[in-house]
Amino acid sequence: MSIAQEFKEFVMRGNVVDMAVGIIIGGAFGKIIDSLVKDVIMPPIGLLLGGVDFKHLYINLSNVEYETLEAAEKAGAPLIKYGAFINTAVDFLIIAFAIFVAIKAINKLRREQPPAPAAPPEDIVLLREIRDALKK
Repeated sequence: MSIAQEFKEFVMRGNVVDMAVGIIIGGAFGKIIDSLVKDVIMPPIGLLLGGVDFKHLYINLSNVEYETLEAAEKAGAPLIKYGAFINTAVDFLIIAFAIFVAIKAINKLRREQPPAPAAPPEDIVLLREIRDALKK
């Protein structure tokens, strides 16, 4: 079997295709959540905290003062951009919660599998074997 044929069989398996679709949808979902956090959730939180814009919060590690984050980045100054980190952390929490809710809903929708029947006692198995042997 050639490598190309093996690869084709691998790719065409249902679980690989499902995983690819999940990754694509997950990427799009991540963009939506990113916009939700940056454009909808963080502005009111910043307003409640005194008009803070989280994406512009940073710590300058150099000795030179910069007026804006953009100016510091353009100059190549070493920065700790904790505002961007806060946005990313909120993104993560929302995505994790959404996945938790989705999995919980999927598990609720799954039909419970009936329990496997209990194995018959050994004496019943032996009697069935004897019966089957006598029928031959």
